[in-house]
Amino acid sequence: MMINLKVEAAKIIYIPHDVRPICAEQTAEVVEQAGYKIEMPPEEYFGTTRHFGEPEKIIEWLETKAESADAAIISTDSILYSGLIPSRKHNETEAAIEERIERIRKLREKNSSLRIYLFSSLMRTPKEGVEGFDEEPEYYVEYGRKIFEITMLMDKQEISKLSGSEQERLEQLQKNIPEWVMKDYFDRRMKNLTATKKFIEMTSQGYANYLLVGRDDNSPLCQTHKENRELIKYAEEFHLQKDKFQSLVGIDEFGLLILTRAINDLNEYEPLINVKYNRGKGGGTIPAYSDETIEESIKNEIEIAGGKMIDDETKADLILCVNTDVKGRTFHSHNSLPDNVNYVDEKKLIEGAKIFSEMINELIQKNYPIAIADITFANGSDNYLMKNLFERGLLFKIQSYSGWNTASNSTGFALGTGILSNQMKNSAKDKLLVRRYLDDWIYQANVRTLIGEQLYNTREGGRSYYKLDEKTSAVEERVTELMKIEAQKKLPPFDYLKDFKVKLPWRRMFECEIKFNS
Repeated sequence: MMINLKVEAAKIIYIPHDVRPICAEQTAEVVEQAGYKIEMPPEEYFGTTRHFGEPEKIIEWLETKAESADAAIISTDSILYSGLIPSRKHNETEAAIEERIERIRKLREKNSSLRIYLFSSLMRTPKEGVEGFDEEPEYYVEYGRKIFEITMLMDKQEISKLSGSEQERLEQLQKNIPEWVMKDYFDRRMKNLTATKKFIEMTSQGYANYLLVGRDDNSPLCQTHKENRELIKYAEEFHLQKDKFQSLVGIDEFGLLILTRAINDLNEYEPLINVKYNRGKGGGTIPAYSDETIEESIKNEIEIAGGKMIDDETKADLILCVNTDVKGRTFHSHNSLPDNVNYVDEKKLIEGAKIFSEMINELIQKNYPIAIADITFANGSDNYLMKNLFERGLLFKIQSYSGWNTASNSTGFALGTGILSNQMKNSAKDKLLVRRYLDDWIYQANVRTLIGEQLYNTREGGRSYYKLDEKTSAVEERVTELMKIEAQKKLPPFDYLKDFKVKLPWRRMFECEIKFNS
């Protein structure tokens, strides 16, 4: 059922934190299918794994578009560094960063009626560096594992107390990493933390309507966790409530969640959300790449989107159903590089998928609007669940689905799309579902693994998985071919599926861009 809106055809500016398809055009597509006009800066202004972008041009574009917009959702990583990945490797001066921050103040002063929503990220702390993986400074390949361990021990030291052997290990590690490496790593983090504190100050002063800070690929003990404690304490000094400031796990889903919040604010609408989990650990699951339970993450995501969590399913505008493992594990085996190490208990997964799909079917029979967040596996759908949904004919009886990446990414995207779906025609909802099934299910959980295994067995090994380079066109052709075969088996014959193409815009296997023919 579509709801009646107070604000139709609102114009929204969106500056994503990078131009990967899921973060940029696919996020924008959800908003457009809900009936809103959304504008983004030219793609070439943003940085990627291969090059730095032009933050000055991003800010200039923002300044020219602000006067005619109703709301602006702005990634501070993009306006300061040209994107999320450049934020981890840049050499921007403190003066340049400060000047760009001040231009956001001026943006508010010149456009008093513009709703400004900011989202930032605390720099992540990967457990190790990977050869050929360009998302961290080059030295992280050699020193990443030691840097992570240092920050883990420093974090623990601040929270409690290190044992004698832990203190000795910390001192040994610090001696074994060149001083220039440690300086470069921590200086960049300090610039980012300082900038984020300034955005907190600005929000408290009314220069932004809302600020969201994310922790990408986080661990219970690490530098990111340590910095977040400092940030929360700083925000408390300004007495900022959750309707103005939040800090939580995730980043890639934030664009859609804040866009959803902006639309709800414009319409003075507070959606009511009921959440249900698969059997077992359920909401107590602490997923891979997170430092908190999924229940806590989802509670925060509902607040980000401008919604309210309720226990009564009969009064809910949306029921978010979360597919979790019975023991709270995150599986990787069919979604990562083949290493023959990860063990998947197929019997338990098959049983869990059956129970979860039965729950979905019962809710649909009651005509409840359902969104599915599929987080049993990292980086891809649970094939056992998808088989059940397909065989029961449930794939297109839900409002939204997501299983494309880490847990909070998937829950946030399913939630945002599900909330906005009540402003969409059925054909629009179906098209968004088709995109997710192609990407999360057919590509991420199946085709990517097959092609990844073939690349892993070449002379270059795993490196070519991260850097396709001259192999890109050939891999794109093969991926498209395989995905078309699977689409014919699993999806309805929609016109836009007759000749779709798949691109790998970042010349690696992690994400794909699906181009429909209409």
